[in-house]
Amino acid sequence: MSIAAMRMQAPTAGSNPPGRLVPLHGRYILAGLGQLAVAGRFSRSSRHPTMNRRNTRGTATLLARRARDLKRHLDPALKGDDHGVHQSRVASRRLREALPVLTAGVKGTRKSKALGKVKRLTKALGTVRELDVTLQIVDELAARDTLPRLALEEVRAHVVLERDQRRAIMLKRLEHVNLAKLDRRLAAVVEALESSDADEWRSTLGSRLLKRSKTLASAIKEAGHMYAPEQLHQVRIAAKKLRYAMELAVDGGVRVASGPVRTVKRAQDTLGRLHDLQVLQRHVVDVQTKPLARRISNGSLDVIGRALEDECRHLHARYVAAIPKLAAVVEATRSIVVPQLAHRPRAGARVLKMTLKDHAAQRAPSRASAAAGEQR
Repeated sequence: MSIAAMRMQAPTAGSNPPGRLVPLHGRYILAGLGQLAVAGRFSRSSRHPTMNRRNTRGTATLLARRARDLKRHLDPALKGDDHGVHQSRVASRRLREALPVLTAGVKGTRKSKALGKVKRLTKALGTVRELDVTLQIVDELAARDTLPRLALEEVRAHVVLERDQRRAIMLKRLEHVNLAKLDRRLAAVVEALESSDADEWRSTLGSRLLKRSKTLASAIKEAGHMYAPEQLHQVRIAAKKLRYAMELAVDGGVRVASGPVRTVKRAQDTLGRLHDLQVLQRHVVDVQTKPLARRISNGSLDVIGRALEDECRHLHARYVAAIPKLAAVVEATRSIVVPQLAHRPRAGARVLKMTLKDHAAQRAPSRASAAAGEQR
């Protein structure tokens, strides 16, 4: 279609029905569809052709994706699904990580109200999740058929009773969380991000990554190589927080952070399992102190306690073996991830893929670098 034909089809002033061509700055656009028509060809663009806003790699998309994940898992969680509770809590934590970072430098987001509601949701879900995992471990131990079954059933009954009490608390707390209002708050934040050209989130995330990596290094040093449950718990929390921040960097285009994320996740899984076993150990001790446990021998509960202790020691040894890799993650965060995060990648540019091994061999001869590439 020629430009002359477009002019003939253009509507009169004051009448711009959707789907009709209207003149704008010497060009013609399809009214209501956000598509630019030039000489009969359409290029998808929702922005005015004279706008020069920077693409911040979809901060609105990053936040909207996390909000959708939370909403998707909440429904099964409210119905009592164990997996739904876990996924909802993880999604809420990821959203809590993203909100203050992605909205850095953006005005009119009212992020504090949205963040407060997400925090209350995380707290409400946390009352049940720990005991759901404890029950799963009890069932796992029963399936092995190597421990006294009657004693396991006694422990399970004790955990179920407490879990049901906590579930009632969870549901009561969720009544005070207006989920519809939370949806509106998050939608308003996403809308503010869509209309903003602020790009401060990269420096904000970089600062957060440096802080989180230092916290992890300090926690590892404090825990040392001794089997100290409370110190190991702090390492787990620090690793989890660093992982959530690192995942945001990956989603923001820093692919080099994928390797550190996997390393931290493996350590977090090890320490998480260790923590869950320690929680079960406390329930075994609780059962031993109750009169109800007299119908089973204390020796049976002792057998369970020793089995749990052995597995805890094994997991601790696995964590100690992973300490050098975690130290490498801390160094990579400072020297690789944060510097790459500071430089916004050009559109269409290939993302540099670099492993921790590559960084250590940067100044090695080219032949050694080639050999390292073959090993990967």
